[in-house]
Amino acid sequence: MALLRSIAISSNKTLTLARSARSLTMATLPPLPYSYDALEPVISGEIMMLHHQKHHQTYVTNYNSALELLHTAMDKGDVSAVVGLQSAVKFNGGGHINHSIFWKNLRPVNAGGGEPPHKKLGWQIDTDFGSFNALISKMNAEGAALQGSGWVWLAFDKELKRLKVETTANQDPLVTKGATLVPLLGIDVWEHAYYLQYKNVKLEYLKNIWKVINWEYAGEVYEKEAQWCDLSEENK
Repeated sequence: MALLRSIAISSNKTLTLARSARSLTMATLPPLPYSYDALEPVISGEIMMLHHQKHHQTYVTNYNSALELLHTAMDKGDVSAVVGLQSAVKFNGGGHINHSIFWKNLRPVNAGGGEPPHKKLGWQIDTDFGSFNALISKMNAEGAALQGSGWVWLAFDKELKRLKVETTANQDPLVTKGATLVPLLGIDVWEHAYYLQYKNVKLEYLKNIWKVINWEYAGEVYEKEAQWCDLSEENK
């Protein structure tokens, strides 16, 4: 949570970032909960291996390097260096956070990937979007329309107690769009997530990825956050 708070801080809040950075620890590359080829034919094993071992690992490596430099700059009282390192911390830290969520959002078909959400999340989707298919259409449309690189998210707004679809540019994590937004599902629409297989047809990738979405994970996160909101209301 400290990392999430810190990378959302803008450049005019340098001292707040510096104080938060004291509690940050080095990131590590999380293992995938499935083999690289487990999501085929939706996502090839080659893409998954490169995406995890190369792209995600690079974000981890660069984040750790930026954090080391940030700690050094803070110890020296070098405010200019602290300011200059904020973008590297945000970009690479965001890349690590986003991809760590993304791997959990995916599941092989033979393990339940693509099975529609049930229980409370399914009901909330119907309430907020009209239907499950309407949600998919909205996320596909917004993901396809996103210019350049970025992410399309299904989020739970803890303040409004409703689901929302959001997009973020580059490796900005969802928290940059609002402190009350909890990521339930994030789809990577950087070219490195699909180009080797789908070339420039991003919409085809977006249509197919729903076959391997782990709705069980998204539902667990939603129920935990929704329950916390209900308990907070009761304690007021």
